[in-house]
Amino acid sequence: MKHLATLCIHAGQDPDPTSGAVMTPIVLSSTFAQEAPGVFKGYDYSRAGNPTRSALEACIAALEGAKHGVAFGSGCAATTALLLSLKSGDHVLCGDDVYGGTFRIFDKVMKQWGLSSTSLDMSDPKKVAEAVRPETKLIWMETPSNPMLKVFDIAAIADIAKQKGLVLAVDNTFATPILQQPLSLGAHVVVHSTTKYLNGHSDVVGGVAVTNDDALASMLHFLQKSVGGVPSPFDCYLVLRGLKTLAVRMDRHVQSARILVDMLTGHPQVEKVYFPKAHPQMKAQGGMISFELRGGLAASTAFLKALRVFALAESLGGVESLAEHPAIMTHASLLPEARKALGIGDGLIRLSVGLEDVEDLRGDLERGFQAAR
Repeated sequence: MKHLATLCIHAGQDPDPTSGAVMTPIVLSSTFAQEAPGVFKGYDYSRAGNPTRSALEACIAALEGAKHGVAFGSGCAATTALLLSLKSGDHVLCGDDVYGGTFRIFDKVMKQWGLSSTSLDMSDPKKVAEAVRPETKLIWMETPSNPMLKVFDIAAIADIAKQKGLVLAVDNTFATPILQQPLSLGAHVVVHSTTKYLNGHSDVVGGVAVTNDDALASMLHFLQKSVGGVPSPFDCYLVLRGLKTLAVRMDRHVQSARILVDMLTGHPQVEKVYFPKAHPQMKAQGGMISFELRGGLAASTAFLKALRVFALAESLGGVESLAEHPAIMTHASLLPEARKALGIGDGLIRLSVGLEDVEDLRGDLERGFQAAR
């Protein structure tokens, strides 16, 4: 198997050898019988490993072209585990436009344990190279970025990481492996919030890290077991179920997003539209759109309250369309001056374009514009 749409359905998911079940069983057992002390059939305790989790890890690893997958209870848990592989005194370069929860981990959690970070715009690889310090160990990149949807050159920054002896981690949540495969471009590790597009149904929280680096994978498995931020078998099953339709869902997300971008571009109430620029590393631009609505907070509040098809909610990547206000919702943990520098103002609205009929989505946005007027 080599095509992504096929891997979504079959990778890591052979029929169950006991019953022949086509769908991966949900193995709820917390512990596993041993034939003799220390002699077991691959699993001894579910925090350390679980058959349903193994299937999920194998599937996502295959989609990203990785040897190893390590699943966690959330995207934040996956991010934290990767940072726990570093040591006090180490330094991380982080994109300036990342998920607010990622910023919170760097700024509020890891800082108190002696891990420092520098946020910068990674649009210019030369500036990334200039920002590397002797104590820098990791480059953290989110591309397309959140919520301004900037696209950073993974291959160029991977070259810098290789020259400097650094690990490059890419959060691939927005693009998914269907649209972008960072490991093939030189990244060392890819992280996903499986809550989003990979699951696609807004009914589970999860995360995963995948890599071809044997030593890094061993460390991540050790941290998975030791720190214990693991997903439940049922959560793993839900993500596996969602993955089966990932390829076809991404086609529809992209198709509808392009139509809505055309609607928003040049709209008299829209100051600016943010949509990923076409780039050779991406097969398509994704299903996320941000735009600046004229009229500030009053207009954006009226706009969001008037929507009926788009739900006013955090998160993204589900079959249903979502709209949110980054400054108040997903990126509230950023300092006001940091939000201002990034362009996250009171009029910025982020859309996650779902699978509804695009004409209903267009009509819903127009309802919002009428309310904002």
